[in-house]
Amino acid sequence: MTQLSEQELIRRQKLQELQRLGIDPYPAPQYPVNNTAVNILAQYSEETREQFQDLCLAGRIMESRDMGKAAFVKIQDQTGRIQLYIRRDDICPGEDKSLYDTVFKKLLDIGDIIGVRGYAFITKTGETSVHVKELTLLTKALRPLPVVKEKDGETFDAVTDPEFKYRQRYVDLIINPQVREVFAKRTKIMQTMRDFYNELGYLEVETPILQQIPGGATARPFITHHNALDIPLYLRIANELYLKRLIVGGFEGVYEFAKDFRNEGMDRTHNPEFTVMEMYAAYKDYEWMMNTTETLLEKIAIALNGTTQVTVGDKTIDFKAPFRRVTMYDAIKEHTGIDISSMEEAELRDVCKQLGISVPPNIGKGKLIDEIFGEKCEGHYIQPTFIIDYPLEMSPLTKKHRSKAGVVERFELMVNGKEIANAYSELNDPIDQRERFEDQVKLMERGDDEAMYIDYDFLRALEYGMPPTSGIGIGIDRLTMLMTNQPSIQDVLLFPQMKPEKQG
Repeated sequence: MTQLSEQELIRRQKLQELQRLGIDPYPAPQYPVNNTAVNILAQYSEETREQFQDLCLAGRIMESRDMGKAAFVKIQDQTGRIQLYIRRDDICPGEDKSLYDTVFKKLLDIGDIIGVRGYAFITKTGETSVHVKELTLLTKALRPLPVVKEKDGETFDAVTDPEFKYRQRYVDLIINPQVREVFAKRTKIMQTMRDFYNELGYLEVETPILQQIPGGATARPFITHHNALDIPLYLRIANELYLKRLIVGGFEGVYEFAKDFRNEGMDRTHNPEFTVMEMYAAYKDYEWMMNTTETLLEKIAIALNGTTQVTVGDKTIDFKAPFRRVTMYDAIKEHTGIDISSMEEAELRDVCKQLGISVPPNIGKGKLIDEIFGEKCEGHYIQPTFIIDYPLEMSPLTKKHRSKAGVVERFELMVNGKEIANAYSELNDPIDQRERFEDQVKLMERGDDEAMYIDYDFLRALEYGMPPTSGIGIGIDRLTMLMTNQPSIQDVLLFPQMKPEKQG
C-alpha cells in the first residue's frame, strides 16, 4: 500500500477525533439544499432581500480565514463559489462552544464538504455572502487538495499536469472550475442535437455494442469472447448497419449517440473509445444532408456562444451557413498540382512516392487516395468545408454518383484541418452492396486489417428493400474540442484512456 503523507495521517486523526466526539463525518440523511452559490450572487439585492432569509447551501470548503471568534470561508458547489460568514456565537448559541472552537477551527480542513443554513447579506467590502446560523459536516476529506494560487479571482497556478488531470479528473474538476464548463457545454451540444432531430420527428434509438460482425466502417476492432454462446464478439466500430436495418423496418428517421471502439493509435484527436452521433433519414440524399448539417452546426455554435463565430487557438472559425463545397479530386489537385482522377493503383503509388508519402504495400486504391488527401490536403481546411464526391473505392457503403462516373455521393465535413462528420447517400442496391463487400474481402486477404467484413444479415435486410436514405456520423468529441477551444481529445473526455498507473 502507498505510504500515507503527513497530511493524510493528520486528517485520519481528525476523523477519529470527530467520531470520538459523536459527530458522524459521513451522515446518511438528505441535506435539504434550496439554493446555489451562483443564484445568490446573481439575484440577491436589497430589493430581493426577503427571498434570501432562509438559505440552505452545501459545498466544499475551498478557502478559510480565521478571525478569532469569527471566520470567512468560501465554499464551492456545482455552480461556483460563495463566501460564508461564520461567527462562534451564531453556530454555538448556548454555553457549549465546541462546534466552533474544536470542530470548525481544529477538525475541519480545505476540501471538506459542509452544509450551512443562514441568510444572505452584503459585507462592508461589498461582497455578497451568507451569514451562517447552522453548520453541519457532510463529508470529511482524507486527502488534501493540490494548492492552487489565486489573485483577484483569477487562477494563475492551476494544476496543468496532464497525467494528474486525466487520471484524477475528479480532482481536476474540483480545483479547475473552467473544466466543468467544458463538460457542461459538451452536454449542451448533445442536447441541441437531440432537440434539432426531435423537431424533425426522428426517433432516438439504441443498437448493440457487442456485435458478431464489426461493420459500418473500416477500422481495427476490439475482440472479446462470449462464454455462454462460445463465440467471438467485437466491440462496435460503428452503428451504421443496425440503424439502416431500422430504416428497412419502416422508421423514416433514426439517430443514436453511440460509444464506438477502434483498436488503433491514440493522439490529440483519437481515443480508442469515442462518441459519434449517427442519423439516418429515409427519402433524403447527401445534398439534403449537407444543408441540414450546416444548419445544425450553426444552431450549436449560437446555443453555446451566442454567435456563429468560435475561437479555436489563434483562429476564428465561422459556422455560419452555407459552407464551402469542394470535390475530393479538386482538393488533391489544388494542394498537390496533380490530377489523380483517372489513375489506377500503380500510378497512385508512384504519386505517393513523388509526394514523399510512405504507404503500406497491402492497401488498395481507395486507401492510397485517402493517404494523399490526409497528408497533403486535410490540414488546409480551417473554415467549415464539405469535401464531396469521394472515389468509389473509398466508400463501400455509399451510392454511386448520379451523374459522375467513378465517384460516390459522399461528403466529409472538415473544420480546423480535421474531419468531424462523414455522410452518404446510402447504398440501397443489395447486389451492388454484395459486390462492394466482396471487394473488401479481397483487400482483407491482401493483409488490410481495416477492410470491412461481409455482414450477410445486413445484405438480407437490404433485399427486403431499403428506401433511398441519407446518413451521417458526427464525432462528438472533435466537435466539442472545436466548440470549447480545447487542443486535445483528452480535454473533452471525462475519463480518457491511459496506461495503467504504477502502484506502490
